[in-house]
Amino acid sequence: MKKAKPFEISQKVVVEAWKQVKANQGTAGVDKQTIAEFEKNLKNNLYTIWNRMSSGSYVPPPVRTVLIPKKTGGERMLGVPSVSDRVAQTVWKRYFEPMVEPHFHEDSYGYRPGKSALDAVEVTRKRCWKYDWVLEFDIKGLFDNIAFELLMKTVRWHTKERWLLLYVERWLKAPFQKDDGTLVERTKGTPQGGVASPVLANLFLHYVFDLWMKRNYPLLPFCRYADDGIVHCRTESEAQSLKKALEERFKECKLELHPVKTRIVYCKNSNRRKDYPAVSFDFLGFTFRPRMARSREGKYYTNFSPAVSNAAGRDMRQQSRRWRLQLRSDLSLEDLSRLFSPIIRGWINYYARFYKSALYPTLRHLNDILVRWAMRKFKKLRYHLTKAVFWLGRIAKRQPSLFPHWQFGARPTAG
Repeated sequence: MKKAKPFEISQKVVVEAWKQVKANQGTAGVDKQTIAEFEKNLKNNLYTIWNRMSSGSYVPPPVRTVLIPKKTGGERMLGVPSVSDRVAQTVWKRYFEPMVEPHFHEDSYGYRPGKSALDAVEVTRKRCWKYDWVLEFDIKGLFDNIAFELLMKTVRWHTKERWLLLYVERWLKAPFQKDDGTLVERTKGTPQGGVASPVLANLFLHYVFDLWMKRNYPLLPFCRYADDGIVHCRTESEAQSLKKALEERFKECKLELHPVKTRIVYCKNSNRRKDYPAVSFDFLGFTFRPRMARSREGKYYTNFSPAVSNAAGRDMRQQSRRWRLQLRSDLSLEDLSRLFSPIIRGWINYYARFYKSALYPTLRHLNDILVRWAMRKFKKLRYHLTKAVFWLGRIAKRQPSLFPHWQFGARPTAG
């Protein structure tokens, strides 16, 4: 008779966790094992994870560190767990997340099932029409600075399950491993890039910010997406007072508001004529600011609303340049469409949700890239920019569904 495992973990959940990790793809961890390599011995690898987690002997390997550039300059460090560890963390998350999710605040939107960044932008947009002032805040290095002891206190509040507590502590303490193999001990934070990290960060901020706001400022609505947040205020003095109180609150919880990204903004429109140095803010890839709008009666007025930010547009243009289409003269337009239409469609689905005309300059940039591709591919167009534009325009007129941005209305000029 087999001895019972000390922890009851479903083998089916391990398989489901693997499917989720495979769908998300991702790079290799410290063991350099890829998704494809893990799958070659899938049955044995999944059994090993289940057996070790069920017996209490699972010990996560070090977390590989990767530096990526920040949009605002500098670098951000991501932690990349191994494939097997991502499966194990997903198993943990599938058990733990349902325990805490029902308790989370309705205006917490980041990394939550059934909620999206666009939902957060929409609710912020509507509230900017109702409230004159906004406190925009950003938590400096949230994932790097969460205090272990405070985080574990929140986890223990929601579960007494020994294996859930055991493994989350092990993940929090797993060292970082640099490219040269050096191990770095960790005393705080939860790796940005870890599967368990988003739900842990949300749980921590649920107590640090969400419930604190509900208890102390019940009349001021807020919207939080991970470490970025917006609080709507009725007066400038109210926003100033809240900013000071938030600085103290985060300091108590061993976090810090970003000194540059935390600002008070005036939501100026046709009915609000006060002059103030800050009348715009960026949130989730959109810039909120005064914009011209037209009423149903045909009258123009100033409305405070979101549109794709300059930074987001710049990122999309840089990404499209990295495709290096001008060097892919071996491919047809149909080939290019199959490769890049899913990305373009994703941009349109997200950024065209609000004030879609602001997206046109970025989409027209895609046409410029296609024109350069055509000039390199066809000898008759090689030194004739105008002819190349007209050639592409005729195709867009004939086949408007070939690229998503053509369907959207951003077509090259037809001859």
